[in-house]
Amino acid sequence: MRLSFLPHKCRAENVISLTAARIASKMNLAVSDWTVGRPSPHSGSEFDMLNQFREVDRILRGEKTNLPALQSGRIDIQPLRLVVVLIILGIVYGACMGSFAVFRGDNASIMQLIASTVKVPILFLLTFLITFPSLYVFNSLVGSRLRGDQIVSLFVASQAVTLALLASFGPIVAFFSVSTTSYPFMILLNVVVFAVCGFLGLRFLMQTLHRITVVKKALVVNTTDDAETPDDASESPSDGPTKLSDADFGPLDELAEHMPDDQVKIVFRCWVVVFGLVGAQMGWVLRPFVGNPDIEFDWFRQRESNFFEAVINTIEQLFSR
Repeated sequence: MRLSFLPHKCRAENVISLTAARIASKMNLAVSDWTVGRPSPHSGSEFDMLNQFREVDRILRGEKTNLPALQSGRIDIQPLRLVVVLIILGIVYGACMGSFAVFRGDNASIMQLIASTVKVPILFLLTFLITFPSLYVFNSLVGSRLRGDQIVSLFVASQAVTLALLASFGPIVAFFSVSTTSYPFMILLNVVVFAVCGFLGLRFLMQTLHRITVVKKALVVNTTDDAETPDDASESPSDGPTKLSDADFGPLDELAEHMPDDQVKIVFRCWVVVFGLVGAQMGWVLRPFVGNPDIEFDWFRQRESNFFEAVINTIEQLFSR
């Protein structure tokens, strides 16, 4: 009678043994992945904020935008994860920008500080949503083969440069916020900081876009040459595929051997002007960012005038005192 239960007992022992073996193999795989510095595919994918800040550092150093790194025809970043870091950088500069309202004496406003930290990321998000369609059309107009998702990655990378620069200027803006009581000066200081950082970010976008175009053209030429090579070509000397290397170039440098056509330059310079106009006016619509000490706090001002007229009036106020 006892013997009738032996097959069931054996099968149960076999199942337990197999299960234990699978668990052990997975644990060994996870340990081996950890030892070589790679995240284990069985341990789950968790968002690592520190790694995303390192991604921004690699973008600034040009490691993500040199020609060998662009061989796939796109910039290797994860836009959605990087956006979280960009929001944090925008909040940092917004807090430094709005600190002027905290240190302005009896009329201090903590709400202006909060409003500025929120508005700076919103400023870049809305400017992106408004100008991205035009960038896509301009990109297609010059014959680029970039898809929409590739342009999004490139645009996010350029905004990473802009916002990293803004965050680096944050302590300087905070210093002047504490050490001066001149509202016109603080307005013009922030305008200059935004202009410099925006210009460098757009230059990064244009140079990286050109490099991706160079890589794609080189891949097309190499593919065509391979298709047209005769069977006996192995016996004749060959120069090999086009070598792409820009180890001595930074992310903002032009490639001397691969200059874009004048027509391409004109088209993208027109888009840069459009982006600058939209960004400037968007900042005017979302004002105040600094906080006028003579006016009570309000999240938004009434729609009037425009950004450029306001800058001219601020310059006159600064030098008329």
